[in-house]
Amino acid sequence: MAVTQIKENKKKYLDLLLLADEQEDMIDRYLERGTMYILEDNGVKCECVVTDEGNGILEIKNIATAPESQRKGYAAALIDFLIREYAGQYAVLQVGTGDSPLTIPFYEKCGFIRSHVLPNFFTDNYDHPIYECGVQLVDMIYLQRKL
Repeated sequence: MAVTQIKENKKKYLDLLLLADEQEDMIDRYLERGTMYILEDNGVKCECVVTDEGNGILEIKNIATAPESQRKGYAAALIDFLIREYAGQYAVLQVGTGDSPLTIPFYEKCGFIRSHVLPNFFTDNYDHPIYECGVQLVDMIYLQRKL
């Protein structure tokens, strides 16, 4: 496995980005200002984009694993990379996600704890309803872990 920073042509990975954030204009809000990484293991398996949110907070804006490679530890490995890479530079690694039984337990397993909620984020910012596991996403749930 190798993790590589992507500095140019980030939209080349749009198919992966859209797995985690299904509206391209929302991705456009953070893609260029963010730092993008891909994890390769005989091909690209996973990607993430992180941004400096100020006050010592590094935020995961997007993290996604290719469907055929999911549940094999690639996203957790990428989070471990971020923790090692940014320890000492930031105080907190943060992620915002929908209140989904797929994502919340994953982040909690990676050592994140619930921090705060941004009410109506998904209904206010997306042009269509977003569903995961048959549940409409409404609020953005933020989770944090110390670096």
